[in-house]
This record gives sequence, C-alpha cells and structure tokens, in this order.
Amino acid sequence: MPESKLRVLAVVGSMHIDSVTRVVVNHAAAQLRAAGCEVDMLDLNQESLSLYNPDTAYHHPGFAALQARVAGADVFLLGTPDYHGCMSGALKNFLDHFWHEFAGKLFTTLVASHEKGLTVTDQLRTVARQCYAWSLPYGVAFADKTDVKEGQIVSEGLRQRLAMLVRDVRIYGELLATQRRTDLAGTDASFMARLRK
Repeated sequence: MPESKLRVLAVVGSMHIDSVTRVVVNHAAAQLRAAGCEVDMLDLNQESLSLYNPDTAYHHPGFAALQARVAGADVFLLGTPDYHGCMSGALKNFLDHFWHEFAGKLFTTLVASHEKGLTVTDQLRTVARQCYAWSLPYGVAFADKTDVKEGQIVSEGLRQRLAMLVRDVRIYGELLATQRRTDLAGTDASFMARLRK
C-alpha cells in the first residue's frame, strides 16, 4: 500500500490585506503541491480564531474542525510578519490553541522582516521545542520591496531559498512523519509515548 502524501498546514499569520507574507506562503504552498505534498491553507485573515482563553477556547463553533486540520498535518509552514522582533499576534494566538497536535511534527518558518527575522525564527523554534516538535535548522526571511513587490517574488535569492525549503520540508517532513507513525504504533520508550492511544 503506498504511503499517504505528506500533509502540510500552511499558516498565513498576517492580517494585512496586501501582505507579503501571504505572497510568500502561497508561493511555497504551490511549490510543495508541485512536489507532491498535500497542502491545506489556513489564512488567519480569512478564517478568524477567537483570542485564546483556556476556559472557553475549545468550545467555540468551528474549533473541532480546525483542531482536526492541525492534528492531520505532518508539517507546519508558519508565515508571519516581524512586529518589533516578535511574531504576529494572530500567529501566536493560533499557536496558543494547540500542543499535543504539534508533537513530533516539523515546523518551518517564513518571516517578513527588514531585520532578517532572527528573533522571530528563534521564537517559533522555542514554541516547537516546548511542544515537542522539530524545526528546520534555518528559517527563510524576506523583505517588502526588496524580495517581494506588487504581489510577486522579485528576488532570485528568495526563490532559491524557498526551493531549498520546499526540498527540505518534503525530505525531512516525510522522514519525521514516518518515524512519528512508527513511534505512535510501537511500544519503545519515546517522547511520543505519551500520545499513544
């Protein structure tokens, strides 16, 4: 029986209508689809998510459907603008809603920033680590007007970095997804043991 396609949840964490983050996430998603991945787009400007409140968050209409989408993903492609050296509030709010659903899966980051997005990338790696997820050892940062203009990627350097990211997501995402399934089905000591049913 053939393995199922690698499932990627691509999250646009920008609320800006003319977002360069959205342009780059959409480009990466199209390339991942072309590479044979199944990509689900979650644009937080189009699909609202209530502000996280642990007392009520899991009872909102539509939450169960979103939780199923997150649980079904093998990889999270996380796009965000750099706001004062931090990820966007919209993306942080999305991340606050989940934990178990991230464990053992791959995070990869796309950051719109004129400052290389290093602190934002580090924050997203910290979230991954706290949630027992993996992250690529690099993120892709890009700048408005330098790399993206009028809704188009104009930088060859950015195109090359995205091609590398797509390749690495496909290769390492598949390796981690396969091992995650094995660990969940097995009995060996593993950090995934707590999620076994």
